[in-house]
Amino acid sequence: MARERKFNTVELFHEAKQLLLQHGYDGFTFSLLADRMEVSRAALYKYYDNKEELITDFMVYEMEEFLDELKEIEKLEGFERQFDFLIDLIFKKTEVHELIRAAEHVIARMEAAFTSKEKLEKLPLDMYKFLQRFILLGKAEGKLKEHIPDGLIIGFILQTVAIPNHFGIPKAEWIHSIKEIISQGMFMNK
Repeated sequence: MARERKFNTVELFHEAKQLLLQHGYDGFTFSLLADRMEVSRAALYKYYDNKEELITDFMVYEMEEFLDELKEIEKLEGFERQFDFLIDLIFKKTEVHELIRAAEHVIARMEAAFTSKEKLEKLPLDMYKFLQRFILLGKAEGKLKEHIPDGLIIGFILQTVAIPNHFGIPKAEWIHSIKEIISQGMFMNK
């Protein structure tokens, strides 16, 4: 009998992420993951009873990592520096939006009350608390219009990562242009 190849959680989560992004929640299976990692399915079942538990733990890991990076926003002075940081971060972590949608899918399908499920439900709320403080700073500094709802501003900024770059504009130019559109609009000042 062959010895099982050893793997760690980081490697497991990395491969799970690649498969989730490639196949989505419904196409993700332990068989695909085992093949990709060159281990048996039984090796995966030693750690997780089902894909929901694995995906939930993976998403908690990813969201905590994103949230740890997002917390750095509060170390920056002024709304404009925080704005640049936030846009750069969401374009560095473009898959977070897909993972949040997948997390909602997993939460809806979960029957058991896992500790990880509770964490997974809480993490997007923690992220929005940081973003809310960012928006309030922008309004306090007179950089954002008071009458625009905070949730709309947050959603607008976060959804910029989903705008397709069909024309292959270089990433740095693309991000700079998005920052400009958000901060100054796209109409010429007359």
